[in-house]
Parts: sequence; structure tokens; C-alpha cells
Amino acid sequence: MSYNFINGKQLLEICRKEEKKIWEILILRELEETDTTYEAIMERMDKTISVMDRSIEKGLQGDQRSLSGLIGGESHLLEEYRKKGDTLLGDGVLKAAAASMAVLEVNASMGKIVAAPTAGSSGIIPGGILTLGKERGKTKEEIIRSVLTATAIGLLIARNATVSGAEGGCQAEVGTASAMAAGGIVELMGGSPEQVLTAAALTIKNLEGLVCDPIAGRVECPCMKRNAIGTVNAMLCADMALAGIQSIVPFDDAVDAMYRVGRSLPYTLKETSLGGLAVTKTGLAITMELKEKNEKKKKRNS
Repeated sequence: MSYNFINGKQLLEICRKEEKKIWEILILRELEETDTTYEAIMERMDKTISVMDRSIEKGLQGDQRSLSGLIGGESHLLEEYRKKGDTLLGDGVLKAAAASMAVLEVNASMGKIVAAPTAGSSGIIPGGILTLGKERGKTKEEIIRSVLTATAIGLLIARNATVSGAEGGCQAEVGTASAMAAGGIVELMGGSPEQVLTAAALTIKNLEGLVCDPIAGRVECPCMKRNAIGTVNAMLCADMALAGIQSIVPFDDAVDAMYRVGRSLPYTLKETSLGGLAVTKTGLAITMELKEKNEKKKKRNS
């Protein structure tokens, strides 16, 4: 049979027929459609996770500042706050949130990250899956399987909707990454393929309509904090799915709704920095300040 699934319903049908997990079907799909090998796939995933690990570690050190100066050090502050123990959300959730913010700080400071699925949403899968995997003592192979599961969700969204903020708003970036992380976390915790897609559907529904309005056109503010929100959302939705809570709207319909909403958004709310937070008094003042700094820098260098 062909493993070239085109939607969530078809993916689940293949999983049931083959009695396999989503990550296994994804690998079979890659083997069917490319000239790669199982060993090559696992080696590439190992390298990917290593980059994610290093970006978390580097960001949490607290010395990463974005070129604009808008963000830097916030993940370290949240991590130090977590270590004090008297928090509202608890140790595990805040650790994951801080890790997700750390990756965005590394990205904004021109460091090396993994676009998952984009640079603007790159902290959610590392923050959620990798942090939880280490906390629960999961093996690297188990973490790789979880990231592969997340990859299958990202593939479905990219195929049936979009992962571009310029096309679908921030829901397409942070929303997709959050859905990917939720599904990966369910796999990490031993959930079924059905629960994986349920978690992803719940996650998409929670972030439907989220606009892309970066201040000064930088993937910094509000992007970093939204990565933290996306991570927490993923963990909550994974818990709900594992608890047996169903999504009234199935995964495929949730993806379709997200795409339709994204297409309906005005262009001012799709990565143009012409709406939302970008055009508040604060946003405009920051934009002007950065513009003046860049002009002075050009004059000095000319």
C-alpha cells in the first residue's frame, strides 16, 4: 500500500491497518518516496535534536541579545524564577516555557536554530518535547520518535493549509508549531495515533485567528512570548487528549478552518507590521527608533 497520506483521516486509517504509530508511517513514507534509509533518517533527526538542545542551553545562559535589542535575557529570568519554586504554573511548565523563549533569543541574535516549522515558531517543539523528554527520563530514540510524530502533523498542515505567517498569520506559525508539539508530546507519553491528532486539533482551535504583527518587522516581539504560550498550550492540549477528552471538530476540519481564517485576515495582520501591536504608539516609536539607529549606522559605515 502507499504511505503517501494526504490528510489526518487517511493517516489514521493507515495506522490502524498497519497497526503502527504515526512516526513509523512517516518513516515508511520517506522510504517509499525517496532514496534515503532508516539509518539516514535517524541520523538526521539526531543532528536536529542536538541543534535544538544547544539552542536551549545557549539561550538560557542569559547573554543572548537580539541585534535590535528588543529581546534578550527574558528566558534566563523565567528560568531563575522557576528555580525559586514558588510559581503559579509549576516547575515543568515553566521550564518548557523558558526553553522555548531561549530558542527565540538565540534566533534573534543570529544563532543556530531549527525552523520548526519556521524560525518565528522555532522554540515550541524544543521547549515542549525536548524539555519534557528529559524531565521524564525518555531516551533519545523516544524523543526522536516524538519529533517525527510532530513532523507528520506539520507535513499535513503544510500540505492542506500553510505554515507561513505572511499567508496565514501567526496561527499558521505558532499555531502549527503548537499543534506539532502537542502531538509529539502525546506520542512521548505513550498515547495513540488518535490521541495525537486530537491534541493537535485542540491546539489549533485554541490559537485560531492569532495574527502576525511583529514590531518593527522583527521576529522578536511578540514572537518570543507567543512561543511560550504555544508551548504551554501544547502541553495542556496533550494532557486533555491523554485524559480522553475529544475534539468535537476533528483535525482535518480544524486545519481547514485555520487556513480559511488565515486567508480572511487582512494583509495588515500577516507579517507586514502594518497592524496590531506593530502600529501601537509603542510599536511605532520602537520602529522609528530602530530606523534612526540603522540610518546612523549606515552613515558611519559609508
